[in-house]
Amino acid sequence: MARQLIRAIAVPLGGCTGTWAGGTAGGCEFPCPSPGRIMRPDDANVAGNVHGGTILKMIEEAGAIISTRHCNSQAGEPCVAALARVERTDFLSPVCIGEVANVSAEITYTSRHSVEVQVNVMSENILTGAKKVTNKATLWYVPLSLKNVNKVLEVPPIQYARKEQEDEGKKRYEEQKLDRLETKQRNGDVIFPVINPEPHTVGYSQSSLIHLVGPSDCTLLGFVHGGVTMKLMDEVAGIVAARHCKTNIVTASVDAINFHEKIKKGSVITISGRMTFTSNKSMEIEVFVDADPFVDEPRERYRAVSAFFTYVSLSKEGKPLPVPQLLTETEDEKRRFEEGKGRYLQTKAKRQAQMQQAARQ
Repeated sequence: MARQLIRAIAVPLGGCTGTWAGGTAGGCEFPCPSPGRIMRPDDANVAGNVHGGTILKMIEEAGAIISTRHCNSQAGEPCVAALARVERTDFLSPVCIGEVANVSAEITYTSRHSVEVQVNVMSENILTGAKKVTNKATLWYVPLSLKNVNKVLEVPPIQYARKEQEDEGKKRYEEQKLDRLETKQRNGDVIFPVINPEPHTVGYSQSSLIHLVGPSDCTLLGFVHGGVTMKLMDEVAGIVAARHCKTNIVTASVDAINFHEKIKKGSVITISGRMTFTSNKSMEIEVFVDADPFVDEPRERYRAVSAFFTYVSLSKEGKPLPVPQLLTETEDEKRRFEEGKGRYLQTKAKRQAQMQQAARQ
């Protein structure tokens, strides 16, 4: 299966430089580009760790590179892989400024028009040599023609070591396809400002960010990079969480991020976030991105991306703190709270089952 490794080489404490190291895709050798990138202070959160949105952006860049290379590995129409979905990803451990971040990406399944990429992030403390896995993510891409951005091209197949791998990949493909459709159908909500909201209510912490999409935000096709969008979504979700609990907060996980439609250069995007559920130690925030075509486009506003982010509250010493209970006021808020509770309990049960299975092994 196609695989490549991305290494971020650390500089003196206080920053990081990233270097892409190429590998193979679809059995073909590729050149190894090596652009450097320094992680500046604005890449860190208030606790001094690398911002969760920055990690998401790194993950997406790795996925985009390996999937675009693979989709262009055979003679045919040139294309760029566009992000369609990110499966649930957990932030297992923070990445600190000055550490080395190794990002490995592997193509694990291909359908006729999509690519599944598994990405792992490992950090290394160059002072002690200690290494740890910080993130694992699964991303889905579709190849779009450079000549016609609305044309989805066919994906070169990959070779599987076992027939079971292909069958399992096909099952994951069908599941994510169905979930994307269901999510898009229920994406009609809009966040409105609340006058003089009470603390710990949905209206008190809800937040929005408006961003004009420029050339630096976009791919070769003139549409927004998935990683740029995810970073902005994480920033808004972080503001919502911080407003709710008034403490230091960190991203714990991101539920599936669905990219429903492309966002064109020149659009004005509104990233909105609101609290949906709180447990004793975590907060779920719903985030969605609406796009307004701004330049030479008669199209009306549309929902482009949606996801759920989970945050935890930490003390100055990095210890988990209790989260204030979310106060729901309307029937819609109560319904969203119960839906969030269901997702929380489902995730908790799945995690416990995995721990029990690991213990038996």
